[in-house]
Amino acid sequence: MGFTIGGIREIREMRSGSRRRGRAAECIEVAEYTGLWGWDVVPGARAPDGRCSCGDPACPEPGAHPQGRGEIPAGSTLAEITRAWSAVPGASVLLPVGRGFDVIDVAEPAGSRALVRLERMGLPVGPVTVTPAGRAQFFVAPGAAAELPALLYRMGWDDAGLDLHALGPGAHVAAPPTRPAGLGPVRWLRPPSLDTAAAPPQARLLLGTLAYLCHRFAPG
Repeated sequence: MGFTIGGIREIREMRSGSRRRGRAAECIEVAEYTGLWGWDVVPGARAPDGRCSCGDPACPEPGAHPQGRGEIPAGSTLAEITRAWSAVPGASVLLPVGRGFDVIDVAEPAGSRALVRLERMGLPVGPVTVTPAGRAQFFVAPGAAAELPALLYRMGWDDAGLDLHALGPGAHVAAPPTRPAGLGPVRWLRPPSLDTAAAPPQARLLLGTLAYLCHRFAPG
């Protein structure tokens, strides 16, 4: 990674002292993702009023898709991030899926209950976000998207019509404090730590609980 322990402490001190989301605060937020957690960051489109900056009035992911400005690799220094982000002020913060992690996406009510149950059982849980659209996104080890159909089949959940999906290579997820579609910020249900960011759990360890609660709390 691009930061020493002293650099990590400096980022956290700067973050805690930031009172508004200006350019410096944006750069510090990106530095946490690249320097603390070791993730690449892709600048995304903006949608402060619900309309996507890409210009497509029918954009299916307003403020939550790349805007064609490359990416900031893990380990970038704060100076490098500041130079890169100065060209895209206000951009949403997107994380490429399929590199350090895949994502299991479920409805927030089921995801919140699953998180409580998984932690109570002492099972390993990685970072979890919740989107303003009401989706909980569990970060799991890469490969989950490809393995999901077989895992659900072996667990007997393959024909249950679950509102449970996996995101893999080629996908992006919006990271806090991004505000997709102007609806409000993405936030952490379970924030990353040095251990869970570097080695998120295997999907099979979480999937039984997630599938059961998606089935139990399905609408209707």
